[in-house]
Amino acid sequence: MSISNQISASQPKSRVGLTVLALSLGTSLNPLNSSMIAVALVVLRGDFGLDVGTVTWVVTSFYLASAAGQPLMGRLADRFGPRRLFMLGMVIVALSCALAPLATNFLLVCLARALMAIGTATAFPSAVVMVRALSAVAKVSSTRPLSRIQMANTVGAALGPVVGGLLISVAGWQWLFLINVPLALISLLGVKFFAPADPPREQGSLGSLLKASDLPGIAAFTLTLVLLIMGLLDALPGYRGWLLGLAPLAAALFAWRELAVQRPFLDLRLLSRNRPLLLIYLAFLVFNGVYYVGFFGLPQLLEQSAGYPSNVVGLLMLPLAAISVVATPLAARAIDRFGVRSMLITGVLVLLLGVALLWLLTVSYAPPLVLLLTAALGLPFAAVNIAASQGMYASTPAKDSGVAAGILQTCRYIGAIAATVMIGVFYAPGVNQQQWSQLVLAIAGLAVLALVITLFWRPGRAETRSKL
Repeated sequence: MSISNQISASQPKSRVGLTVLALSLGTSLNPLNSSMIAVALVVLRGDFGLDVGTVTWVVTSFYLASAAGQPLMGRLADRFGPRRLFMLGMVIVALSCALAPLATNFLLVCLARALMAIGTATAFPSAVVMVRALSAVAKVSSTRPLSRIQMANTVGAALGPVVGGLLISVAGWQWLFLINVPLALISLLGVKFFAPADPPREQGSLGSLLKASDLPGIAAFTLTLVLLIMGLLDALPGYRGWLLGLAPLAAALFAWRELAVQRPFLDLRLLSRNRPLLLIYLAFLVFNGVYYVGFFGLPQLLEQSAGYPSNVVGLLMLPLAAISVVATPLAARAIDRFGVRSMLITGVLVLLLGVALLWLLTVSYAPPLVLLLTAALGLPFAAVNIAASQGMYASTPAKDSGVAAGILQTCRYIGAIAATVMIGVFYAPGVNQQQWSQLVLAIAGLAVLALVITLFWRPGRAETRSKL
């Protein structure tokens, strides 16, 4: 019996909405936690006596674990069942976040963030695997449940600075972890009681599961990123040349491993034979590199150079959340009418405009200007996120939907990691308007690159059939 028939027989349509709601909450935890930390960097620097380059590891550790975890979790969802994997992830989130406030040094904070990232990494690919069945039950296009999940992700990421600023000002950075405990448990219970049961999947021992997980590939991927990041940030003075020299070797080892193994961690063959999917990934990666420079760099500039307290910075970022909430459903409707490519191009063009506006902060920190800029960041975030998700979904065979969704999220995290590296490099001499102007010029070039990639992208066969 197919999964959609299982649901039709055992799950009333009235419960589909509750399932999507629980999935949306769970998937939103990753972007929520990736963005809440933006307003905590200055506080963490003070509490642990860190410099700008070192404190960015609390962001980078989260993204490294997420980047390595997403494709793996997507493959596990395809093979062993999305419902049970989703619930396991929420348990990991609840436990890691309950223990994190007990951390006595910055290294433990970073480790807790990495463990939390692994837990949240199960959510999005698991949700995408379940969406195909849920949309069949509801007799609607997959655009609708996907857009709701994407809207929750967008809202989570956009509200992060507001929620984070409030929690830090009232209760301290420890509550950036503790708030996740009830949210993860609510999502777990919602999926447990309302989501469809997993269809029969592969069985096997823990040993066979580990063997099939391509741990050497994951290790080579992570090593490549760590070497590159540490080299660019000069984390080990005197060894930068060695680190940057070893990074390409680790990357070559990773590529060889992924092409040689039957079930790779990151399916390079899938990318090589699917040009529309590859271009979607590249455009999304570069877009996030630009976006997260503004997202993480702007709060630090406002706190350290302009002198705004963290709770005020959170409020100044509020328009990003508001615009994202309003724009995401509008973008989903626009995709149904005009197509993914039109929305991608529009989103990247708006990003270019937003980058140009960011340069105005070299002239003034006036609150009305900051509010305008954060609002401008909300538009491309909503448009490109939903368009990239739809483009990925429609370009991917059903059997690969989980791993494809995981790779899309990995592209987001690699872009965000690149952004934190750029921030660390450009802010190293000081967090001020001069360094900000240089940072804006750098991301302007990347925004142009994102536009070029997007212009080359054309819908694949699946998208042509589904009007996407």
